[in-house]
Amino acid sequence: MGTIDVLFFLIFFLFPIIFASEECQISMCDNKSIPIRFPFQLEGQNLQNCGYPGFDLTCNSQNLTVLKLPFSGEFFVRQISYITQEILLYDPFKCLPRRLLSFNLSGSPFVSAFYQNFTFLMCPSSLTKSRYTSIDCLSNSTHSALATSSMSLATSMSASCEVISTLQVPVSRPVRYDEGFSSALNNDLHLTWYEPDCSICEAQGGLCGFKSNISQDIGCFYFPGKDGSNDGLKLFRIICFSIAVPAITCAVGIACFACFVDRTNHLNARRSTTAVAAAPEGPEPAIVMMGLDETTIESYQKLVLGESRRLPGPNDITCPICLSEYCSKETLRCIPDCKHCFHAECIDEWLRLNGTCPVCRNNPSPSPARVSLDSV
Repeated sequence: MGTIDVLFFLIFFLFPIIFASEECQISMCDNKSIPIRFPFQLEGQNLQNCGYPGFDLTCNSQNLTVLKLPFSGEFFVRQISYITQEILLYDPFKCLPRRLLSFNLSGSPFVSAFYQNFTFLMCPSSLTKSRYTSIDCLSNSTHSALATSSMSLATSMSASCEVISTLQVPVSRPVRYDEGFSSALNNDLHLTWYEPDCSICEAQGGLCGFKSNISQDIGCFYFPGKDGSNDGLKLFRIICFSIAVPAITCAVGIACFACFVDRTNHLNARRSTTAVAAAPEGPEPAIVMMGLDETTIESYQKLVLGESRRLPGPNDITCPICLSEYCSKETLRCIPDCKHCFHAECIDEWLRLNGTCPVCRNNPSPSPARVSLDSV
């Protein structure tokens, strides 16, 4: 009976744990859309433990990625940064200030890194024309809507304008005084999440996920094929089979030996105790992520943005690491092989920990000669 119990344990308990992990592939709404992977998951895929609660996304009829907040409705997703754990949202109806008037993140795992008090006013157009930045989607032919973080401006204009509301607005960074009294508030929503915390794992080139289908613990897996290929899954299956086959062989051997002992029991064999000590598995080798030395980093080209903010190579006006738009007079550094550019402070910190480009994952080679600051 003991032998049968061992076999049932192997068949109905050990095997489901080994092969319970679903194939959690990277999803997209279309070929040019945003990669969707843990902690996010597309609704309706029915893959157990491939997404974290509260991180469900959908695809609309135009194949755009959609996030629905419990108390604020649907927003389109412009970008997801798994390293910095940020998501950029924009309003499907192109009037984000209207959504901000009743914006509520309760019931979702997302928060804003910064909040700032804004006063919304409705003023006569003759008073605000050419003087302040108005919110076009809330304005009409006779009145202009304004949003200001300046309490002095809100107080001075309250006599001539109707105060709509004063509330905390999520912003990517606090608005400075010299950026103007009023704002159209038409930038993307920059939200972040703190649970699950996968930033360190992602920065080291790993993939975050649940350790198993029977646990809610988060682990970091260093599988090949992070770009969506099946290499990581194949490696996982090879490891599982290498463990399962010896386990089955050992169980069968134990069962045969137990039967042999029972059949020779007519000699009143003495009771014996067999202790089988399994050699402890050694710890998995730590994966050390080696960055570049300061001499190599400083050898890469630096440039200072001019007023045109034009960049060489395959770059746009947003830093892929911090997701902030470049401004004139900012210092950028470009990787020589792939020509990808970043804020100098962002890419320097990255290269000290990682030896690859954060965009294309290529290993950059040292620049043949250090290039002085250029202006573009």
